[in-house]
Amino acid sequence: MRTPDPIAPLLRALSRPAAQSSDFDLNRDFVPPADTPLLRPAAVLVGVHPSDRGAELVLTKRSSRLRHHPGQIAFPGGKLDQGDAGPVDAALREAREEIGLDPANVEVLGELPFHDTVTNFRVTPILARIHSDFPVVPEAGEVAEVFRVPLAHVADPARFRVESRLWRGQRRFYYVVPYGPYYIWGATARILYGLARRMAE
Repeated sequence: MRTPDPIAPLLRALSRPAAQSSDFDLNRDFVPPADTPLLRPAAVLVGVHPSDRGAELVLTKRSSRLRHHPGQIAFPGGKLDQGDAGPVDAALREAREEIGLDPANVEVLGELPFHDTVTNFRVTPILARIHSDFPVVPEAGEVAEVFRVPLAHVADPARFRVESRLWRGQRRFYYVVPYGPYYIWGATARILYGLARRMAE
């Protein structure tokens, strides 16, 4: 019997319509300050590796010394540089720099809707298949850890919940999808929640 392609549900999800998202999706009454800077373009790699254990998503834990989102769980990625041809180039470049992933080992499947963050980035998630295992090389000073999460865990909308905390004097609500010791929340969880909803349709 032929083994089902674990990437097939992702391809089906890509064919379904989806809206952009933001860190304020659950805070519709939030009004950004008048002096809020323009959103800066960024991209992240939502890399899925089919393995003997099932499809797995590659994530990082950011260094606690970083200015933006210190210590948080994130996709490999960052802002677009002048030399990048676009979001795909930026995501692949950042994945090579942050975790040692060779772009030749990556098959880009498509783009997910962009996500706006509280730190004024407009992030384009690049969904991709990672063909084979690779020697992980965390970028010193930026990446504290690289780990994998079963795709089945983050593809189930029921595993997500909403939590909140005070931020700039207001209560901010956000999605979380914890996995073991990893507290996946904020922009990363919101992007995954959107993908999970599309996969569940």
